[in-house]
Amino acid sequence: MKVIVGLGNPGREYAGTRHNVGFRVADLVGERLGLHWRKDEDVLFAKSFGESPFLVVKPQTFMNRSGYAVARFAGYHQVEPEELLVVLDDVDLPLGRIRVRASGSGGTHNGLKSVVEQLGTTAFPRMRLGVGRGDARRDLADFVLATFEPAEEPDVESLMTRAADAAQMFVVEGIQKVMNAYNPEATAPDMTD
Repeated sequence: MKVIVGLGNPGREYAGTRHNVGFRVADLVGERLGLHWRKDEDVLFAKSFGESPFLVVKPQTFMNRSGYAVARFAGYHQVEPEELLVVLDDVDLPLGRIRVRASGSGGTHNGLKSVVEQLGTTAFPRMRLGVGRGDARRDLADFVLATFEPAEEPDVESLMTRAADAAQMFVVEGIQKVMNAYNPEATAPDMTD
């Protein structure tokens, strides 16, 4: 069974922050399908029973410990790493950009590093959502824990819509189709003759 994992921090004070775009995508997928959230130890989750049943998960352990909740939940539900799609923010991508990979390192993202560490593998799909980097003089932690500027909201809403579409595509068509459709080079115009 496929699982969409949105990374973020629990609590109202983090709801609109850059670090919580993974939660926002999970919420949007749940909202689109009328799913009902349930608590299971250290996660909130919802299940879709459509043609391609899947789960949507939001770890409640705070970002830097996300891996503990993801690994426990995946183990209990017998979900293989390649059936997960971890959705997270990325300050190294411009606002609005999506990058999808079938595997890879945790990079500099502490939540993703925690998932890699606790699953014991890098072989699981992930979707990085560009939230921009902001002013280089600003502390990075303060930046990702801040809300988006009002002028950025149209780009953020577009990003959330496209990311939720990509997550739902993953459930039905798999990671390769998502990478082909959503990675930047997949949408670049053909410049060859």
